[in-house]
Amino acid sequence: MKRKKPDGARAASTRPGSDFRQATQSLARLGEESVAALLCTAADVTLVLDAAGVITDIAFGDEALAAELGEHWLGQRWIDTVTEDSQAKVQALLAPPLGGAMRWRQVNQSRPDGSTMAISYASRAVGGTDGVPLRWFAFGRDQRVTIALQQRLVEAQLSVERDYARFRQAELRYRQLFQLAGEAVLVVDAANGRVLEANPAAATMLGMPADKLVGQTFPLGLTPRSARPVATLLATARRSGRAAPVAAELADSRAGVQVSATLLHQDQAHLLLVRLARADGPGQAMAGGDAALLLQLAQGAPDGLVVTDLDGVVQAANAEFVRLCQMAGEEQLRGQSLERWLGRTDVDLGVLVSNLRQRGAVKLFATTLRGEFGASTEVEISAVTVTRSEPVLLGFTVRDVGRRLQPEAAATQALPRSVNQLTELVGRVPMKDIVGETTDLIEKRCIEAALELTRDNRASAAEILGLSRQSLYVKLRRYGLGDLGPGGEK
Repeated sequence: MKRKKPDGARAASTRPGSDFRQATQSLARLGEESVAALLCTAADVTLVLDAAGVITDIAFGDEALAAELGEHWLGQRWIDTVTEDSQAKVQALLAPPLGGAMRWRQVNQSRPDGSTMAISYASRAVGGTDGVPLRWFAFGRDQRVTIALQQRLVEAQLSVERDYARFRQAELRYRQLFQLAGEAVLVVDAANGRVLEANPAAATMLGMPADKLVGQTFPLGLTPRSARPVATLLATARRSGRAAPVAAELADSRAGVQVSATLLHQDQAHLLLVRLARADGPGQAMAGGDAALLLQLAQGAPDGLVVTDLDGVVQAANAEFVRLCQMAGEEQLRGQSLERWLGRTDVDLGVLVSNLRQRGAVKLFATTLRGEFGASTEVEISAVTVTRSEPVLLGFTVRDVGRRLQPEAAATQALPRSVNQLTELVGRVPMKDIVGETTDLIEKRCIEAALELTRDNRASAAEILGLSRQSLYVKLRRYGLGDLGPGGEK
């Protein structure tokens, strides 16, 4: 025989799910202390207010928050403890009818030091007669972490948009250079040898429209006896990344050309940059009109461009680089060492030239450009060695990055102990130990910054820091930086 459910239980099963199903049983015989503990656990801050909205009691769910806010609100009207723009929200929180559903509103709560804190509140009226509540309970949640995450999300989105715009502008510049270059250039898929891109100069040299060249297998447009050495050139470039130029003949005019190839990496694909230059002279590959257009583009480029010899002596510069150096004209730069304007220290140019001689190219080298009248500009430098010229030259692109919105690097670059944390050690740790720890942290950070600035060139890093190389190696071993064996360098 089935037992009948009590009337109260049957009624509870039909109520909405927003309330307890069996409140009389779940919350029965709970004392004041138990209810207070529950209210403190349910919210970061809990306010008890009378019918006039005066705060009669306050509780915090976190001791740190209690120490930060204090209890100076007691005895004040809640509306007087918030900022002016939040007073209407407090009125709305105290306006719902008795027993109405809670609504969350973000309120800017005043702190004892005069600043504000964002707290999300919901209110509930309890007891009372004739529609006038006996008291109000306001439950608050600290929103600082949420606001900080939202701010970081917005900054990350803005950074992504800036990076995307910068990449699009760079792509547009290099696309214009690719199209205007007088030298015939093909981009070939290293896996199957098919042409992916061809500039107008290549279309003119090979006697075929650029859109017809795309999809064809290279070598094409050359005599049969030229196909084998060019195929060997491409195979060598695929294996080693670079190969010596080979001579070939065009099929239609029998004109001699020099074919060279360089391996490029793009995502997971391997590409070959194939260049064809007429063998009758290095200056004949570029028509006079195209050369003038390319020179005009370089002079009007938004980034600084400068060409030097292997000793860093300026040979030519565009208008933007002249402006960054605060000079009147290009003639004042010619014959001067680039070291006069470039670098935080005298070794920056030496580091750049050393890397160029070893690797042939340098990307995004961060340094400073010093103007003639004392202005200092944070710049990024990319450089390349022009080996086809006689004598060999160095080309530098200088980009002003001083106006970029710098990401918050404090989280990653901050010292392990703040000043407050160090001062808290006073009385527990001898002062010489505190000073020694701080000195070690700063010394380690300076060494890391010098190594990063010089691209792990330890001789230059030692010169920047004003140390001998032996002293630098001792400190590297002491702080566990680099990969040094017991004998010195890795």
